[in-house]
Amino acid sequence: MTIAQAQLEVDQWIKEKGVRYFDELTNLGILMEEVGELSRIMVRTYGEQSFKDSDKDRHLQDELADVLWVLLCIANQTNTNLTEALKENFEKKNSRDHSRHKTNPKLNP
Repeated sequence: MTIAQAQLEVDQWIKEKGVRYFDELTNLGILMEEVGELSRIMVRTYGEQSFKDSDKDRHLQDELADVLWVLLCIANQTNTNLTEALKENFEKKNSRDHSRHKTNPKLNP
């Protein structure tokens, strides 16, 4: 699935099953909640915190997909073409950061 297809499928789902989009600020809040849930799984899986019983049924791929879903919603409702936005972001990074990381002593001890 491409990014454009994902945006289209989320839009169709919202219109057919979700009634309408939540407003932009509500979706921003939901995005922050979903990032928090992703963070919780990451720090328990890769960090030093242990899992709680309430975390046992949560999975990294599902939390990542939740973050992506809400991000796609926000892009749709703000008329942002994420395919084009990502292409432009690559161009920015390629011109600005093309050698920055290779010369970073923190990354290349």
